[in-house]
Amino acid sequence: MNLTTGYPFGLINNGLPASYPKLESDAKTEVAIIGGGISGALTAYYLGHAGIDCLLVDGRTIGLGSTCASTSLLQYELDNPLYKLISQVGRQGAVRAYTLCSESIDLLERIASKLKFPHFERRNSLYFAAGIKDVQGLKQEYLARKNAGFPVDYLGKGAIQKHYGFSSPGGILSRQGAATDAYLLTHALLQNVIQQGLKVFDRTRISKIEYQRNGVKLSTMNGPIITARRMVNASGYEITEFIDKKIVSLHSAYALVSENISPDNSLWKDKALLWNTADPYLYIRMTRDNRIMIGGRDEPFYNPARRDKLINRKSALLKKDFTKLFPHANLLPEFRWAGTFGSTQDALPYIGTYDKTPHTYYALGFGGNGITFSVIAAKIILDLMTGRKNKDVDLFSFNR
Repeated sequence: MNLTTGYPFGLINNGLPASYPKLESDAKTEVAIIGGGISGALTAYYLGHAGIDCLLVDGRTIGLGSTCASTSLLQYELDNPLYKLISQVGRQGAVRAYTLCSESIDLLERIASKLKFPHFERRNSLYFAAGIKDVQGLKQEYLARKNAGFPVDYLGKGAIQKHYGFSSPGGILSRQGAATDAYLLTHALLQNVIQQGLKVFDRTRISKIEYQRNGVKLSTMNGPIITARRMVNASGYEITEFIDKKIVSLHSAYALVSENISPDNSLWKDKALLWNTADPYLYIRMTRDNRIMIGGRDEPFYNPARRDKLINRKSALLKKDFTKLFPHANLLPEFRWAGTFGSTQDALPYIGTYDKTPHTYYALGFGGNGITFSVIAAKIILDLMTGRKNKDVDLFSFNR
C-alpha cells in the first residue's frame, strides 16, 4: 500500500538512523510482530523487556510507512471531543480513553528518559475555536474535561491574542502535551530491544498467514517462512490486507515544514501545540530547530495518485491558513508531503484479539492519537500474553 509521498521532514532530517537485514532463511520465534512503525516498535519494546522472544518484520525499510510522515504531536485529546465521545460510548469509557492517552504521554516521557532519547519535549496544547460558531461546542468540551478532572483552562479572545498572537473567540489550554519524532523514536526503541534479543528484519513482506492449531505460519514473498506461537499485527492502515472486517476509513493528509525562523522571533507562547475546531482540523507546532510544522486539509479518500497531485495545492492552502492566523509572519515552506491515515467511527483504536484470526493480537492505533494509542496497545497486549487481567480490553475490542 502506498502510504506516503513527498519529503517527510522526519525522514529528510534524520536519514536512515539504522540498517536492518532482510530475512534470508526460515525462522522460529515465540511472537512474530508484523509492522516496523511506531506501533510495532513499542509493542516489541514492552514484550522484549518482559523477556518474551520476539521477531519483527516489515515489508518496507523500517519506519518508512506512516511513521515517517507523522507530525509527532502527543496529545491526550482524541479526534472526537470528549463530550461527543461520551454520547457515543458512555461517560466511563470516554473518560477512560482520554485518561489512558494522558497517561501514555507520561509513559513515553519515561521511556524516552530510559533510552536517553533527546527528542521528547513537554508542550502545552491550545485547542482553539476556528470560528464563533464553534464556541458553544468548545465550552461544552471544556466543561466535560474539567468535570473529568483534566487540568485545563478556558481562554477568551483577549488572552489568546495576548499570549499566542492570533485571533480566536476562545480556546482550551491543556498542560498535558508533548512533541517528539516518531520516526527516530521507532529506531531508538528497536535498537534498545535488539540488545534484549529482538530480531528485526525489513524489506520482508508477508504474503500469506496460516492460522494453525498451535500457532501461526508466515510465508514471506522472498521465500523464508516464520513459525511463531503467537503474532502481533501492527501493520496500521494496511490492515485491510489482513482482515475482512471494515474497521477504518482511509484519508489523505497533508503537511509542510518551513525554513528555520530566528529563535528570537517567537510567534506564540511556550511553543505550545496549536490545533483548532475545524473539520478537518488545522494543527501547528514548532520543531526543535525552530521550524514551523503545519498539518491538515485532509481529504476523505485513499487514492495515491489523486492524493499526490494535490500536494502543492494543499501546501499553499496550509500556508494560507497559517498566514490568516499570523499575517505578519514570513512563512517559507521548505518540505511538503502527503500521507495516508485512518479514522474509526468513534475515534478509538482497535486493540486485542479478533475471533477469525487465532493466536493473533492487534495493535491498530488509528487516528490522530496513533502514538499514544500504540502505548496503550503495547500494555494491553503484554497483559493478554502474560495472563494478566486488563480492564480496558473491552473498550478497544473488535466487538465493541
